Amino acid sequence: MLQVRNIWKSYEGQPLLCGISFQVQAGETVCLLGPSGSGKSTLLRIIAGLELPEQGQVLWEGMDLAGVAVHQRRFGLMFQDYALFPHRTVAENVAFGLRMQGLPRAEIARRVEEALARVNLREFAHRRVTDLSGGEQQRVALARALAPRPRLLMLDEPLGALDRALREQLSEFLRTLLHESGIPTIYVTHDQEEAFAIADHLILLHEGRVVQEGPPDAVYAHPATPWVARFLGLTNLLPARVQSVAPLRLETPLGILEAAPETPAPSWQIGQRVTALLRPGAARPAPPDAVAPNCIEGVVEDVTFRGEGYRLMLRTQTGLRLSFTLDHATQPGTALTLSLDPTGILALEAEA
Repeated sequence: MLQVRNIWKSYEGQPLLCGISFQVQAGETVCLLGPSGSGKSTLLRIIAGLELPEQGQVLWEGMDLAGVAVHQRRFGLMFQDYALFPHRTVAENVAFGLRMQGLPRAEIARRVEEALARVNLREFAHRRVTDLSGGEQQRVALARALAPRPRLLMLDEPLGALDRALREQLSEFLRTLLHESGIPTIYVTHDQEEAFAIADHLILLHEGRVVQEGPPDAVYAHPATPWVARFLGLTNLLPARVQSVAPLRLETPLGILEAAPETPAPSWQIGQRVTALLRPGAARPAPPDAVAPNCIEGVVEDVTFRGEGYRLMLRTQTGLRLSFTLDHATQPGTALTLSLDPTGILALEAEA
């Protein structure tokens, strides 16, 4: 449906987007994920026609959109601040874009009711938007974006102004709504949990470049670089060298660790510098002084409850601080031996 080809853009002489290319298929929700300043919102504005690229193309069903006005693209855009009119009712806000299109009054009323029903706000039609909660205002903005029946929906940090509990609730609502509507969607966020909850396809941006893309579970399971791993919250990263390839064994500051057999790329070579990633869930308690492969020893520095388990900070005998998740609490100061599952150890490219 949508093709973005080799988009370049600079800001104040500095590159902001560097050859960005991706596609959005029919009915697909694509998430642009990355830290602030990675170019996500600028890319969205270029697709919408609000900004021009210095190089590259935006195509819809094969047609180049260069020179096509914003309103003629028939794309819906929803901003983080919602941009609602405080002096208008919910229904009037949703109807605004339809009136700008010059639709008959009866058609406007029908589409407003249809859009509000989609977001479960039909009974709020005559309320002022200033009387609504943040989550309700978010749904009004979404209804306004849906009412013109856009060919493509673009959401720029739509949950960014809400607290975490409401974000989690509305992210589930949004995913269901987007799939039911069948409208191809580009969703911009800096929050990886939000992206994982909503996206069919993830595009991770860093310093204006696509550093990895794919289904959310695949990106999480196999981060392409140490930077991607850190951004996804995987911080147990160690310098390492390849000792053997089959099986994959890595020389690390913790000793020799055996990694997942499916991890090594064909290019790994004995002696090659890599980065070892130890997943937080890879650890299990082992008997003290255990000598089995992948055993590490240390002292528990801190323990926090994280809902799915207990996150502990372990200082190893070599002075490294590593974070692991266990299903039970352990008191700080406790000496602990952990056994690491090879499937939770990955080899990534070496850090520069």
